[in-house]
Amino acid sequence: MMLGLPRTRDEGRGPSVSGRPDDPRLIDTYGRVATDLRVSLTDRCSLRCGYCMPPEGLDWLPHEQVLTDEELIRLITLAVRELGVEEVRFTGGEPLLRRGLERIIEATSRLTTAAGRSPITALTTNGVGLDKRARGLAAAGLTRINVSLDTLDEARFLQITRRDRHRDVLAGLRAAAAAGLGPIKINAVLLPGVNDDEAVPLLHWALAEGYQLRFIEQMPLDAQGAWERDSMVTADDIQKALAAEFDLTPTDPQARGASPAQTWTATARGRTGTVGIIASVSRPFCGDCDRTRLTADGQIRNCLFARDETDLRAALRNGTDDAGLARIWRAAMWGKAAGHGINDTSFIQPDRPMSAIGG
Repeated sequence: MMLGLPRTRDEGRGPSVSGRPDDPRLIDTYGRVATDLRVSLTDRCSLRCGYCMPPEGLDWLPHEQVLTDEELIRLITLAVRELGVEEVRFTGGEPLLRRGLERIIEATSRLTTAAGRSPITALTTNGVGLDKRARGLAAAGLTRINVSLDTLDEARFLQITRRDRHRDVLAGLRAAAAAGLGPIKINAVLLPGVNDDEAVPLLHWALAEGYQLRFIEQMPLDAQGAWERDSMVTADDIQKALAAEFDLTPTDPQARGASPAQTWTATARGRTGTVGIIASVSRPFCGDCDRTRLTADGQIRNCLFARDETDLRAALRNGTDDAGLARIWRAAMWGKAAGHGINDTSFIQPDRPMSAIGG
């Protein structure tokens, strides 16, 4: 694609003529700037969702390989103060399993971005245990929360997650709302033959409860490597099901920015709210990606689907100063590919599953 011509969100830019390897920001050769840091706090999880991991779980990272609270705070501070990061989202595994979560969020919320603001602090969780920690998370400075919930049916929840914790998730959602962590977003993955008939019921429920629903296409990040493109529930499938029941009005595409979700205003039965679809597979948005990722064991990933990582933990523990760590991080992002390549015949699924990368 030639520079200067219009492009769609799924197309990568040509190499930037203005980007430089010594740019203080996390810029790549296509001109994209990473301002959104995704931090995986642990690879462990309290559920066993089939699209993520096998029933028996996985071999968890040894404790000594996981970044300490102090190491995490140092790297997050570096990202915000020196590298232009404006939003920090904490993920897992399941981040609520991290004992120091509130301390890490509090330290992050006290930082100041280049624009003179506190960074946005966000959390993606399965909601198990959230009822006991929502108030403390809000007090620590958490500003946004996403809770994963794929079904309204307890039996299906058990089938999908292999854990009987549906009521715990709902209790966590109520506690989050009471703690003022709104607007609460719900992440839902629809699986063929399992819960693919719940697009409409989930949205009715979300509108009634005041939640913002986000459907996410299943991605090739399961530990079993069983994902198949031909059997997934696509964004088109979801949008068609919703349009049969709801009036859907696209929101301002200019306001979307680098957000992965395509959103609509949905209206039915006298209720109105926002619904989104994150279509990483069928409607890629790589051309506008603004993310950089830090795994629980201190590896930099410049793409969710990258097969290469940059070891920041080793440099950190070997005494590298902040300037050196920043150079390593910038170099890792400079080499980011134009796109994830899921739709290429040469695509190879990453060795790490989603639970070990972070969402």
